[in-house]
Amino acid sequence: MWEFQAASCVKVNPDTPQKPVRKIVLTQGKTLLTPQPRLRTGFFSILSKESLPKGVRIADCIISKGVTQHGTPVGLDEEYTVDLVVVGSTAVCPQTGARVGKGEGFTELEWGILSLQGNIDAEQMLVVTTVHDEQVAISLILMERVLIVIRPISMI
Repeated sequence: MWEFQAASCVKVNPDTPQKPVRKIVLTQGKTLLTPQPRLRTGFFSILSKESLPKGVRIADCIISKGVTQHGTPVGLDEEYTVDLVVVGSTAVCPQTGARVGKGEGFTELEWGILSLQGNIDAEQMLVVTTVHDEQVAISLILMERVLIVIRPISMI
């Protein structure tokens, strides 16, 4: 995916299904921006392969505890640009790009804050999701029945 290859900073949700994505981001030498789980201990943490202390494995940094321990907290007033967003989904429609999350609204909250602060271009941002084949709901998710806060999913 050329968009991933070109991206410097990739925002990935902290949920378990996106763990392989976080690993790929760090392994490929990109900057990983990941929210603190449930935004309990702050807003975001940022990690990169180059910033990890010697002897710390990437595998230890892609779980919540590792992000908290080895990541650098990012304040709401810091300036950075996110090049690609990867979100989790419970179901997604490939025809419309509509997605259903877990229903807690964290992805939408993060999107709103990043948009308002100018860290993402909400009109142009590529939004990717990772799901199992069974979670692809062709024609079952109607755009007019789903509140779209973030851009429709661009790529599954």
